[in-house]
Amino acid sequence: MFQTDLICSGEREREREREREAMEVGEELSQPKWKRSVPKRFSSPKSSSSLSCLINNLDDGCLMHIFSFLSPIPDRYNTALVCHRWLFLACHPRLWLRVERSIKDPLEPGVFPSIETAVAAARPGDTILISAGGRHLASDIQIKKPLCLIGGGELPDETTLICSRGADSALEFLSTCKLANLTVKAELGSCLLHRSGRLTIDGCVLQCETNPLDFLSVPIVSTASAQTVLSSSVKCYKDGVSVSRTRIEGGAKAVSTSGYLTLQRVRVIYARTSLVFWFDMEQQ
Repeated sequence: MFQTDLICSGEREREREREREAMEVGEELSQPKWKRSVPKRFSSPKSSSSLSCLINNLDDGCLMHIFSFLSPIPDRYNTALVCHRWLFLACHPRLWLRVERSIKDPLEPGVFPSIETAVAAARPGDTILISAGGRHLASDIQIKKPLCLIGGGELPDETTLICSRGADSALEFLSTCKLANLTVKAELGSCLLHRSGRLTIDGCVLQCETNPLDFLSVPIVSTASAQTVLSSSVKCYKDGVSVSRTRIEGGAKAVSTSGYLTLQRVRVIYARTSLVFWFDMEQQ
C-alpha cells in the first residue's frame, strides 16, 4: 500500500512538471521571436559553449580576410605555426606573393622568379615575400602601387637585392610602400629612389660604394616635389620617408633630397662596425 502511494505521488509530481514546462513553452511562443530565450532545462555549460562561435568554425575566406589585417612579419608569420590549416591560409597567394630564385613548379600560383615579375603581377596592397639565401637582381624597378616588400630570412643580411652598374637605383617608389628585413646593395647608383608616396623602411641594410662620386652613390634619394595637386586645387603633402632600425653603409651621404622634404627627428646608434638610423623625411 505504501509503495502504491509512493508511485502515485511520483507520477503526479512528473505530471505537474510537464504542465509547468508546457506553460513555459506556451508563454515563450506567445512572445515575439526576438524576445524568446532558451528554456532553462535546455541550458547547460556544454551547450552554451557550443553556441559560441569559435574562430576555427569560420570558413577559409573569413579567416584569410582576418589574416589580411595582420602585419606580415611577425604576426602573420606566427599564425602559420598554429596548425596545418592556418599554415595553408597564412601562406596563400591571396595574402602575399613569393619570389623564389629557383622555382620547382613554374605553374605554382603566387610564386615568381624575380622581383620585377612579382611587382608587375601584384595588386595594390599586396605583400611580396622575397626568399632568403642568395641574391636577387633589382635594377630600376618602378613600383607605382601600394606594396610591401619583406625579406624572408631572420635577419636582413639573409635576403640581398643587388643593383647592377648603370642603373639609377635598385627600387624606384612612386606610391606608398613599405620595405622591411632586406639588404639593398648599389654599386654606383642609389639603393632607393623616392619619387612620391609614403615610403617606410624598417629593419633594413642599405649599402653603397665606400668612396664614390657624390652624385652617383647615395643610399636614399628623394625627389618628391610639392606639385601634387588634388581636384580641389589643394596641395597634397602626404609624401615622405620614414626610416627605423636601418643600417646605412657607404655612400657620399646617407640621404639626398632635391624636393621639398627635409630631414627630421634623427636618431643614431653608433656600433663598432655600423651605424643604425632612425629618422623621418617630411615637409616642414
